[in-house]
Amino acid sequence: MQLPLETEALVVHAPGADFAMTPIVIQDLRPDELLVEIKYSGICHTDIWLQSGAAGPLVEFPAIPGHEGAGIIRAIGSEVKDKTLRVGDRVLLSFTACGECTPCREEQFSRCADFARLNLTGLRRPDGTTPAALRDDGRPVRSQFFGQSSFSRFSAVHEHCVVRYPFPKEEEEEEEEEDTLAIYAPMGCGYQTGAGTILNIMRPRPDQTVAVFGAGSVGFAAIMAAAAVSVKQVIAVDLVERKLELAKEMGATDAINTAALQKGTVVDEIRRLTGGRGVDFAIDTTGVPSVVEKMLDCLAYGGTAASIGATPMEARISVDVGAFFANKKTWIGVAEGDSHPPKV
Repeated sequence: MQLPLETEALVVHAPGADFAMTPIVIQDLRPDELLVEIKYSGICHTDIWLQSGAAGPLVEFPAIPGHEGAGIIRAIGSEVKDKTLRVGDRVLLSFTACGECTPCREEQFSRCADFARLNLTGLRRPDGTTPAALRDDGRPVRSQFFGQSSFSRFSAVHEHCVVRYPFPKEEEEEEEEEDTLAIYAPMGCGYQTGAGTILNIMRPRPDQTVAVFGAGSVGFAAIMAAAAVSVKQVIAVDLVERKLELAKEMGATDAINTAALQKGTVVDEIRRLTGGRGVDFAIDTTGVPSVVEKMLDCLAYGGTAASIGATPMEARISVDVGAFFANKKTWIGVAEGDSHPPKV
């Protein structure tokens, strides 16, 4: 496929602006990149975080979000290390990493020392350039969000993002394969973030309890993972009743609709459900500061909380440090569920 390539993408032209289908030009492909025709993409809270301007100075506009892509390889750079990849292969796309820092050398790629710059700015290339430009005026558009910017029909994707689709073509009819490719697209972030936080980081025992704040795709993945390892209790927390009903179908033992509480707080309700203890593990997928505070407050003695939802860059929360210290609580930030996508 010849470059430059004219295509189109959902571009955010300014902080808080709507997604707008816009003609763009992919100008070149670096030796460590692949040209991928994006067939499907999930949409994640972090895409809305970028679109809203909550990333602050990290992101300049115009920019193309999207980081749960799935598609077909159309060209391969000459220095791509995985020599098994072929033009025409179906692939899933995930986050990128430098591959050189200490965490990367230990295969802890989601803890890459340069994670924020490489994934959140929309600029992956070392020289600070971007593969795409707006067709009409030639302005650069940040087009490697998480190394892929999957809200584009075609994207120049860094090699670290690319994972071969796990089902060989001969096992399925092509039409059916593309349908399952759509189902697997959110593996690139949502599924592995929620499930990985449970399975790779928290690793709860069957006698322990988990609360998940936010019943979206990330929260559902965490709930299913907790149910899969047969924890004692999984409490789903959300504002939307139908999402809580679905959370129960996916394995939640209890559900709290915070919009329907008649008295007390969600922390009071969690303590009531756990016999006064609180939970051993809590996960926030919302990024809402007031929800993060409640996540920390609902922990049992020695409990661990994980923030996996992106917050506005300047957000602050209030923590009762004395109680936090006295009750030996732990609060961690998690990216991508500590997952290594080729091994998920």
